[in-house]
Amino acid sequence: MKPYKGDKVRPKKSLGQHFLHDETAAKKIVNGLIVNETPVTSVLEIGPGMGVLTKYLVAEPRVELKVVEIDRDSVAYLKKNFSSLEGRIIEGDFLQLNLDQVFTHPFAVIGNFPYNISSQIFFKILGHRDRVSQVVCMLQKEVADRIAEEHGTKTYGILSVLLQAYYEIDYLFKVPPGAFTPPPKVMSAVIRLRRNSREKLGCDEAMFVKVVKQGFNTRRKTLRNALKNLNLAADVAALPIMDKRAEQLSVDDFISLTKLIEDNRGGTNS
Repeated sequence: MKPYKGDKVRPKKSLGQHFLHDETAAKKIVNGLIVNETPVTSVLEIGPGMGVLTKYLVAEPRVELKVVEIDRDSVAYLKKNFSSLEGRIIEGDFLQLNLDQVFTHPFAVIGNFPYNISSQIFFKILGHRDRVSQVVCMLQKEVADRIAEEHGTKTYGILSVLLQAYYEIDYLFKVPPGAFTPPPKVMSAVIRLRRNSREKLGCDEAMFVKVVKQGFNTRRKTLRNALKNLNLAADVAALPIMDKRAEQLSVDDFISLTKLIEDNRGGTNS
């Protein structure tokens, strides 16, 4: 690959790049980050591109910023235009990054997430939920709607339950396709996740994830049928909650159901 020499970075379809050029939206995204609760907030920006968010983040004295960028051209652009980021640019894939080596203390995540890997990013964040205290991100509106949705609707799904188990979700604002280069074919939206006070679920987490995923993978079926391959005890299968579909259960309902399944299989609670 030839070294980057231009004044701008050309968006790459292979990386799902759509560069935000709307400065009003960029400022609002950065303003969505709550940094006034501690003297300094450590922040990791995912996929800064040409620095549309970065320039506002580096201007904030209460932010200790590091960025991770997989695109070599964008890395070269950032090094050329943001001298203050020297030593704080991580060239690589966020999904492969060892977050324990980025910050040794709690930190926030911010970024315009590539639409094609946004769910994978959230699953990684969930795996480090005791370190990631806050997330402010822009993503495809459909995914943002799903994450923020309450139970009882068809939009509510796996990510809704798993993220809401550990984070409070704020739906901040929508962003139209014209705010990007090139314009995506879908609307975008910005959400904020803030770590809640829940330390443990009160049930086995692996089983909780399994119950949630299986429940939604056949979401048109009742839970009695959707969870059939978990070899449910007859007493559990007969419960009224098993007549419901996954979308009708709140996070607490899923926790209670998981505990019931465990208790009737001789499982141990965590």
